[in-house]
Amino acid sequence: MAPLTPRLVVPVDVKKQPWEQKIPLHNRWHPDIPPVADVTEGELFRVEMIDWTGGRVRDDNSADDIKFLDLTITHYLSGPLRIVDSEGIPASPGDVLAIEICNLGPLPGDEWGYTAIFERENGGGFLTDHFPSARKAIWYFEGIYAYSPQIPGVRFPGLTHPGIVGTAPSLELLNIWNEREERLAENKSKKLLNCIQEGTAEWHKIANEAARTIPGRENGGNCDIKNLSKGSKVYLPVFVEGANLSTGDMHFSQGDGEISFCGAIEMSGFLELKCEIIRGGMKEYLTPVGPTPLHVSPIFEIGPVEPRFSEWLVFEGISVDESGKQHFLDASVAYKRAALNAIEYLSRFGYSKEQVYLLLSCCPCEGRISGIVDSPNAVATLAIPTAIFDQCSYAD
Repeated sequence: MAPLTPRLVVPVDVKKQPWEQKIPLHNRWHPDIPPVADVTEGELFRVEMIDWTGGRVRDDNSADDIKFLDLTITHYLSGPLRIVDSEGIPASPGDVLAIEICNLGPLPGDEWGYTAIFERENGGGFLTDHFPSARKAIWYFEGIYAYSPQIPGVRFPGLTHPGIVGTAPSLELLNIWNEREERLAENKSKKLLNCIQEGTAEWHKIANEAARTIPGRENGGNCDIKNLSKGSKVYLPVFVEGANLSTGDMHFSQGDGEISFCGAIEMSGFLELKCEIIRGGMKEYLTPVGPTPLHVSPIFEIGPVEPRFSEWLVFEGISVDESGKQHFLDASVAYKRAALNAIEYLSRFGYSKEQVYLLLSCCPCEGRISGIVDSPNAVATLAIPTAIFDQCSYAD
């Protein structure tokens, strides 16, 4: 018997605003955001997603949309989905939700994306001290390949993946997040809380407690793992009844670190998934590292699909910053130096430094912590496949 067509549980219309979608979206994590659909473990289902900004970035040459983008609204997520077993019993706190990515890609008729550098005063990025102004590159898709008029001479296969896959936190876990992140809290306005009516007492309660979707946390969330493509599996802890699975932030391609912040090739897209409930899986498989049993982390099983490259240029960075100041085993400083070294080198071949920064954010480059014990220097490397360039070898 031929496999069934995936059941569409969350459709989207890219021509409509996020709050106009047929199935409500949300842009915060909270246990009381109600599920929009039930999914039975083992069934193949399809989730569609708008791009993370809700369609506010245009297919044009101007970066004004990036410069003035309201970042308090993002990300827009599809879900939550309540996961039940074949007898209708929902996933329970303490279970693990195993999610298999069976298929994914851009939405038909919307085969384009963008990579951007945010303005220093509006989001910034990993290298914002060097690149303080907004920039944007548009990418067009030809099957598995992407090319950009703003970065000519480059074409590469994308490893498409969701930036965000996560389950809802329990109220206890949400309180842990809010307490530890309080000093770093951003503006928490402009929340989209699914079908909860704005202005009601319930809306105000959830809005005051809900967490941003920007960082990855114990529930998975915005992990931005570039290899999490077709055939991959995600093992997420379950903190609330039904798991309340949400996903979004689709990427056609991404470099390790997504260093410009809006650094992948951002796009609308779809996922076709299957779920399995592993009863009691948190205790069995996810060891807490922290003060409570809730301090666990997801496990990711990378699938067999990825571009194959044989030749790479590798740039090294150490934990000495641009002023010459020594930092003790600081991998962030080391990776920054590796990225700057790559940008300086590639800008000798006709590209502006802004173009290279955008490229390193979204092309299939590999970042590594090569040394983290040889004090005082951490060592990071950034490897770039030479096959992405149409021109002659950049190592000549």
